[in-house]
Amino acid sequence: MTAARTITLGCRLNFAESEAMRALAGDDTIIVNSCAVTNEAVRQTRQAIRRAHREAPDKRIIVTGCAAQLDPQAFAAMPEVAKVIGNAEKYAPSSFVPSEVEGRQRQRASTSLGTNGLEKIQVSDVMAAPVPPVAAGFLSRVRSFVAVQTGCDHRCTFCSIWQARGPSRSLPYEAVRDAIERELDAGAKEIVLTGVDITSYACPERSRGEPGLGQLCQRLLTDLPQLQRLRLSSLDSIEIDDALMELVAGEPRLLPHFHLSLQAGDDLILKRMKRRHSRAQAVSTVEKLKKARADVTIGADLIAGFPTESGEAALNSLRLLDDCDIVAAHIFPFSPRPNTPAARMPQLEHETIKARAARLRLAAADRRTRWLDSLVGSRQTLLIENSEKGHSDGFAPIHIAGSKRGDMGQARIIGRDEDHLIGIFE
Repeated sequence: MTAARTITLGCRLNFAESEAMRALAGDDTIIVNSCAVTNEAVRQTRQAIRRAHREAPDKRIIVTGCAAQLDPQAFAAMPEVAKVIGNAEKYAPSSFVPSEVEGRQRQRASTSLGTNGLEKIQVSDVMAAPVPPVAAGFLSRVRSFVAVQTGCDHRCTFCSIWQARGPSRSLPYEAVRDAIERELDAGAKEIVLTGVDITSYACPERSRGEPGLGQLCQRLLTDLPQLQRLRLSSLDSIEIDDALMELVAGEPRLLPHFHLSLQAGDDLILKRMKRRHSRAQAVSTVEKLKKARADVTIGADLIAGFPTESGEAALNSLRLLDDCDIVAAHIFPFSPRPNTPAARMPQLEHETIKARAARLRLAAADRRTRWLDSLVGSRQTLLIENSEKGHSDGFAPIHIAGSKRGDMGQARIIGRDEDHLIGIFE
């Protein structure tokens, strides 16, 4: 049976999980793995469903993921959708088997359903029955994502993902190791550890279950000498442990780009977000990372226009770009998510949020341009991932004409275009 087509929105964990689902359905099915991090992400999910149906009207469309978990009725009401399955159901082969009800639905217009599509829904409560993580990967890709945990135990006031994913659950070490080994055997040359909150990783077999991302990485790099390039996805800066900091300082196979979930640069806004770090702690974390290894580069998530954000608070977030030397910023205009405390706070005007997000993006783009310009003339170690393009250890995008997927080595940077550095292998 040929695997299903997947359409994935949102985070790296979603992309990794889509690979685990592909083989669970046949080529008569399109699986849309949704995202709920912002209202825009939900809109894009609905847009992707409609586009997929226009392009392949004979295919079953199954919707899963965080947006489907949080609002299954809305997706079940879409006539293009055959079935909605929750995050707890998406790894069960039986979830993808057409049911008798679905067969009847396909024989009549979906819009005629008297229950607004409720027959299509197979979604359980992830808080009552926590979802175990699945060590998924981008099979046969040179850069592969492997999930080590899912869910979140924190309650940031702007976020609904914990409601969609449930509490934090970590994979046993052996499952992570075996998944990575399979990816390496399939041709992967770089592994990215991913999850909802990977800095909360706690080995289930450890008696106290305390966080242990650094120890996880240490064990992987010791047990898998063939693992030459290990990256980490988004990190909560307050949870970076001593073991991980030791690796930053002394293990070149741990690649030196760290994307931090900072969200804001103002202490009052951070408190209202219910973040667990202060502005000074964020700056201190970056200073420690850069002291441990000179070539460390920093990415960050930042939210513009959080409720009650004053002009000065917005400037503090703008200044954080410089104070943390951020060269890869993901800027999100604040989006009130249903059933979150932030949605009940006094909201800023839409135009104010939009303007502040644009200002942050402009400043972040200027810093990134100056960073890329500074690398011209340098030598960078990189991996070519696709179409003559790849990333350096510090995650600078590089184009090398004539290179092939999987090529790896040192390149001399001879120039740049709008989006990439231009290099030649030496």
